[in-house]
Amino acid sequence: MSADLERRLRGAVRNLRSAVIAYSGGVDSALVAAIAHQELGARALAVTGVSASLASGELEAAVALAARIGIAHQTIQTNEFENESYRANPLNRCFFCKEELFGSLAALARKRGFDAVADGTNADDGAAPLDVRPGRAAAAAFGVRSPLAEVGLAKRDVRALARTLGLPVWDKPASPCLSSRIPYGTRVEYAVLRRVDLAERYLRARGFSIVRVRHYGTAARIEVPPADIPRLRSQQIALERALAAVGYERVEIDARGYRTGSLNEGVVVTHAD
Repeated sequence: MSADLERRLRGAVRNLRSAVIAYSGGVDSALVAAIAHQELGARALAVTGVSASLASGELEAAVALAARIGIAHQTIQTNEFENESYRANPLNRCFFCKEELFGSLAALARKRGFDAVADGTNADDGAAPLDVRPGRAAAAAFGVRSPLAEVGLAKRDVRALARTLGLPVWDKPASPCLSSRIPYGTRVEYAVLRRVDLAERYLRARGFSIVRVRHYGTAARIEVPPADIPRLRSQQIALERALAAVGYERVEIDARGYRTGSLNEGVVVTHAD
């Protein structure tokens, strides 16, 4: 990553004057939080939204990382599950989730006297054909700033700068919300998210750091990187037994391996938002 990109990023963050950062603890939002802390000091606040769709361990990790960065941090409870439009799981489900989050952050910023709300969207987000991001419409509706994207930092640049700054999440895999494991049109239920979460926790404990358990009723379709598929297949019997304990009657291992946006395959998207 070039020194010019870092200089431009720091300038963009300084120009916010003061900001509430939508902070999940992933590499993108962690980098924004770290730069905001360095450039804005007490005028930066990292905020993590908490709901049933947050995977186990993510909140604890986010809290610990915020403390390491040194930025002021707090959590808020988000209530997207009270919105039937979200629970129905349409193609634009993420819009309703982000509308709840960014609306809450904007209200918090006004109450606390912060000038802006910022997130960790980078220049690559939404660029891939299957990378559908209706949440960007919600961000636009609330005037959320995305300094990484605004100055042109791609994912590789984000990881490189995060590593330079000593952020331990510089190589952390993406960890989208648990609702993203449920096919569009299948209602989002608390019990389903719990089932997915338990299944993924089991697989991570078995050494699969990058894993998705796609929920298809009583069937689970497992995605891991292609290089990990032989090892996963060698554990099929134990895997089926463990996932049966959380309610899956059938376990499939996706031969194509892990890929982002797999639930968008075959979906026609207009990008009207």
